[in-house]
Amino acid sequence: MLKNLLDGYSYYLIIDLEATCCDKNTVPREAMEIIEIGAVLVDANTLQPIDEYTTFIKPIRYPTLTSFCTELTSITQEDVNKAPEYTEAIQGFKQWFNHYQNFVFCSWGDYDYKQFKQDSHYHQLPFPIDAPHVNIKKVFAEQLQLPRPCGMHHALRQVGLKLKGTHHRGIDDARNMARLMPWIIGK
Repeated sequence: MLKNLLDGYSYYLIIDLEATCCDKNTVPREAMEIIEIGAVLVDANTLQPIDEYTTFIKPIRYPTLTSFCTELTSITQEDVNKAPEYTEAIQGFKQWFNHYQNFVFCSWGDYDYKQFKQDSHYHQLPFPIDAPHVNIKKVFAEQLQLPRPCGMHHALRQVGLKLKGTHHRGIDDARNMARLMPWIIGK
């Protein structure tokens, strides 16, 4: 059972990333860069959020956001222009989550894990999170015995919850995933 991958931890570090993107192939997939980290730390016993973190990140390969990216995420050019670059942003993020021990990195799908790998490789930095990764999208589908995994917005509707905040904003999506943890864990 996939749910067993979440056993034995004190916290669930739920992360959602937003990255540069386009709808006209002007930003190649392999050149997409993280522009927002949204993270919510959930207590594994109570399944309640206990802390959260968010930061924008200034992209350097394609520094100008496409209108598609801004429309999708609501992240503006001004947001990323005044943000730290990846190296500095990751340092701040690590300082935040290093206050906590015995957590597992959770994301809705494998995209966030792969994007961290891609950006870390590009910036010649080690992978920022020294914890196992669990795709909670798959765990949710297994727990609810769905024929296949679904998007996070659909998952919320599946359990009778409404989306809070702006979909495709890292911090809002991380908060919504935190709300799904009782169903993911089976409590």
